[in-house]
Amino acid sequence: MGGWQDVTIGDACQVVNGGTPKTKVSEYWDGPHAWITPAEMGRRESPYINDTGRTLSEEGLSKCSASLLPPCSVILSSRAPIGHLVINEVPMATNQGCKGLVPGSELHHKFLYYYLHSVVDLLNDLGTGTTFKELSATKLKGVPISLPPLPEQERIVAILDEAVAAIAAATANAETNLANARELFENYVNRVFAQKQNGWRETALGNVAAFKNGLNFTKNSTGEIVKIVGVRNFQSNHWVPMDELDAVQIEGALSEPYTLRKHDILTVRSNGNRQLIGRCILVGDVPEKVSYSGFTIRIRVHSSDLDPTYLIHYLRSGVVREKLVKSGGGTNISNLNQKGLSVLAVRMPDRDEQSEIVMRVEAVKAEIERLALSYQAKASSLTELKQSILHKAFTGELTADFDATNVALAKGEV
Repeated sequence: MGGWQDVTIGDACQVVNGGTPKTKVSEYWDGPHAWITPAEMGRRESPYINDTGRTLSEEGLSKCSASLLPPCSVILSSRAPIGHLVINEVPMATNQGCKGLVPGSELHHKFLYYYLHSVVDLLNDLGTGTTFKELSATKLKGVPISLPPLPEQERIVAILDEAVAAIAAATANAETNLANARELFENYVNRVFAQKQNGWRETALGNVAAFKNGLNFTKNSTGEIVKIVGVRNFQSNHWVPMDELDAVQIEGALSEPYTLRKHDILTVRSNGNRQLIGRCILVGDVPEKVSYSGFTIRIRVHSSDLDPTYLIHYLRSGVVREKLVKSGGGTNISNLNQKGLSVLAVRMPDRDEQSEIVMRVEAVKAEIERLALSYQAKASSLTELKQSILHKAFTGELTADFDATNVALAKGEV
């Protein structure tokens, strides 16, 4: 590439390590000097940063290995994880989980920022360590970089700024569309179940179903091997993912009361997270012995007046789920119990109308899932497009035609 020079990060930048003064010495903190960590970097959406959650005093800065980076340095998280990047707009220090890169006179800071983004996989490969990987200053300094003249760097940065902004806007739009679609589904389901229609009757769930708490199974026993539905298997879909269940060896043999049948419903009764209380899934075909953990309750419909597939959608509707969550008791750990389930009011039309409601709800859900896949594919293609543009930017392939086409693609104009 004409005019491009092959150098290393160490040739083009000063690499600065960070540090942390003693956290229990109050005099070292809450001073005038910004100080950033990888955790805070990971929460930033903009590449630019001019304030930090914690600051150092003059004494704190002098009592650790950190030093102030001049504005327009590029800060890279070098562990836990490797690859977060920000550009400081004010003098800033970092902790020991970061490396500050101070560009030399022949390197544009934003060019460096984008380049490091493009080689994050390489940076991770260079990291070493058992508990977590860490990228050393020595390894970082040896990373190769090709530098065009500054005017060309500025041209490339301008193109990348426009393309990345367009990709970010398109990605945000796809995520918004997905969130809106899911909200429309939730609103639809709530409308279906929120009001008692003519001819519907209301009864307590305990009148039409029976309940059984699960067992706390001990692994590495000497008895029967069975698959277990645990809290981690409760997902956004409403059925049990049979192919994802863990198998455990239990004491003795599994007794019938703890064996799941088709159309059983499981709900989370406790696991320390109140937001999971009352989450429900439906059991489909059971090709082998399957049981359920002690953090769950089995609901088994015994009335011919109630369709279990209708009940699962009813229990998963927002208005009913809220009642289940609020019924969770306990002091240190929230939990749902059989008493709370048994008094839950269930609104039921006749069986034919229940089947019609199930068909409508599942048809709308299928359309939402189709849209979700479409939006996720769009987000994935935008990520690939960004990586393609970054690759071409640092191999001298950002031609005028390429620039215009790919920015238009990111904006959805072609």
